[in-house]
Amino acid sequence: MHIPPGKKVYFLSDFHLGLPDHGTSLAREKKIVRFLNMASADAAMIFIVGDLFDFWYEYRKVVPKGFVRILGKMAEISDAGIPIHFFVGNHDMWMNGYFEQEMNIPVFHEPQSYEFNSKKFLVGHGDGLGPGDHGYKFLKKIFRNPVCQTLFGILPPVIGMSIARSSSVKSRAATGVKDDRFLGEENEWLIQYSKEVLKTDFYDYFIFGHRHLPIDFQVTEKSRYVNLGDWIQYDSYAVFDGQLLELKYYKE
Repeated sequence: MHIPPGKKVYFLSDFHLGLPDHGTSLAREKKIVRFLNMASADAAMIFIVGDLFDFWYEYRKVVPKGFVRILGKMAEISDAGIPIHFFVGNHDMWMNGYFEQEMNIPVFHEPQSYEFNSKKFLVGHGDGLGPGDHGYKFLKKIFRNPVCQTLFGILPPVIGMSIARSSSVKSRAATGVKDDRFLGEENEWLIQYSKEVLKTDFYDYFIFGHRHLPIDFQVTEKSRYVNLGDWIQYDSYAVFDGQLLELKYYKE
């Protein structure tokens, strides 16, 4: 895709809407909508790179209550002809056609390659990539298993969502401290993953979420790893203007 002068590609992730309570989540949702209003003025494409919701499961005829502002804004942007690409995260991987059918927004479960103005991007949420984290990788296989998803869907929504919310809170409590600081090149799994990919394929930019810490790391002389941070603490995002990629912070 060619990005014309004056247009930009936006990348953002990890909103975790629904966390920790309705009032706090609603204020965050409204802020993100204001950002999307600003971005849509010059956006050529918008990437939402996972964990839009702290929990999302699409039952056959039921989706989680709430989030009407963000969903409405995404539909409006898509209807205006600005492509939005959505990547599932580890908190909202249970997508089953709602975004595609209602908002014409493609949903991706694995990292995808893109090329903008001769620059190559690898984009994905980032969960389960790289060395280590074997416990989560095992759970991810279970969560992604169609049989397990069907069995979960048999539960009444009030029970299923209560279980998922409890699990989400425990997960955040277990990893929150690590999210606050850079662990060093050797211990940042997505940096190690980027290095492995570069052994066989070149990318100018690796764009991931999941980590919750804004990171802009020079992997090689010509290749950068950018973690998008989150909208719980940092309000961070990346923007590509057709020539340069910047990691930025939204200030109202």
